[in-house]
Amino acid sequence: MLKSKFSLIAAKLVRQPLFWGAILVIAAMALRLAGEMRAIRTTPLSSWDKEVNADCAVVLTGGPGRVREGFDLLADRHVKKLIISGVHPDARLRDLMPNWTFHHGLKEEDVVLEKRSETTWGNAQQSLPIVEALRCRDIVLVTSRAHMRRAFRTFRSAFPESILIQTQAVVGTRAQPAFLETVVEALKSMFYSLWAY
Repeated sequence: MLKSKFSLIAAKLVRQPLFWGAILVIAAMALRLAGEMRAIRTTPLSSWDKEVNADCAVVLTGGPGRVREGFDLLADRHVKKLIISGVHPDARLRDLMPNWTFHHGLKEEDVVLEKRSETTWGNAQQSLPIVEALRCRDIVLVTSRAHMRRAFRTFRSAFPESILIQTQAVVGTRAQPAFLETVVEALKSMFYSLWAY
């Protein structure tokens, strides 16, 4: 009896155009999500094998290895200025890099701590005036492999075309982002694509 009731309801649903419309929307979203996930997982790790040079580096806080990569770029003279974006308002430079004294030749005035942004979009919006004030013609964007796709697209849409943006994806906790991390980042990227880029 219960089985036949479900069969009748299912038969009625299948005949409804709204049902098929919902199925198509869900399928399209699933395909888009899968595409975003594939793009995130195939983002190249460039910090190990790609040498970059630019006027400035913009490091997005929020994950391991990012700030260290920025300081290494500055110490190795691959960039002239380092902007660390998304720093906690109470943080000081020595809090971010306790081993500062081991990087010979670094000057505190070459590092700018951007403390207002809390999102990737905010990183781009708050970093642009600093990049322009420092007269950076090109930047190296430093973040994790999982975050790089969304970060680059956000910065590219916020920055003028005259500023070249190179990427430097670093290893977070693992070389390949975890499945859940990839899903979350893909969903964020889909959301950002609606309004940020």
